[in-house]
Amino acid sequence: MRKQKSESPSISDAEWILMSIIWDRKETTANDLIEALEGRQSWKPKTIKTLLRRLSDKGVLGYEKVGREYVFHPKFEREEAERVQSQSFIQRIFDGKTVPFVARFLKDEKLSAKEIKEIKEILERKTR
Repeated sequence: MRKQKSESPSISDAEWILMSIIWDRKETTANDLIEALEGRQSWKPKTIKTLLRRLSDKGVLGYEKVGREYVFHPKFEREEAERVQSQSFIQRIFDGKTVPFVARFLKDEKLSAKEIKEIKEILERKTR
């Protein structure tokens, strides 16, 4: 997978669904995506191909022609896209402030003891 130096572009909710499959598979064709989404989404094949074109135009997907098909691959790691999307959300909803976001999340979510332990460990590492 190629790693870009610039930040990954914003990905819509519909595009995110496709990217999740592509990240898991590392590369795929439009027909493979259509098959993978059958029964999960009510999208027509043309919709999926439009989303692939958008992602390619944004620079999120690369592709190469293999025979009669295009094989798509992500140009950004999932973690990079998650980071960009998270920062965008926090900027829009919480005016860029992380503490109110984390406080809201912790107050509203039911967390297991294991999850609480993981969060504590992350915070401990941050204070070192």
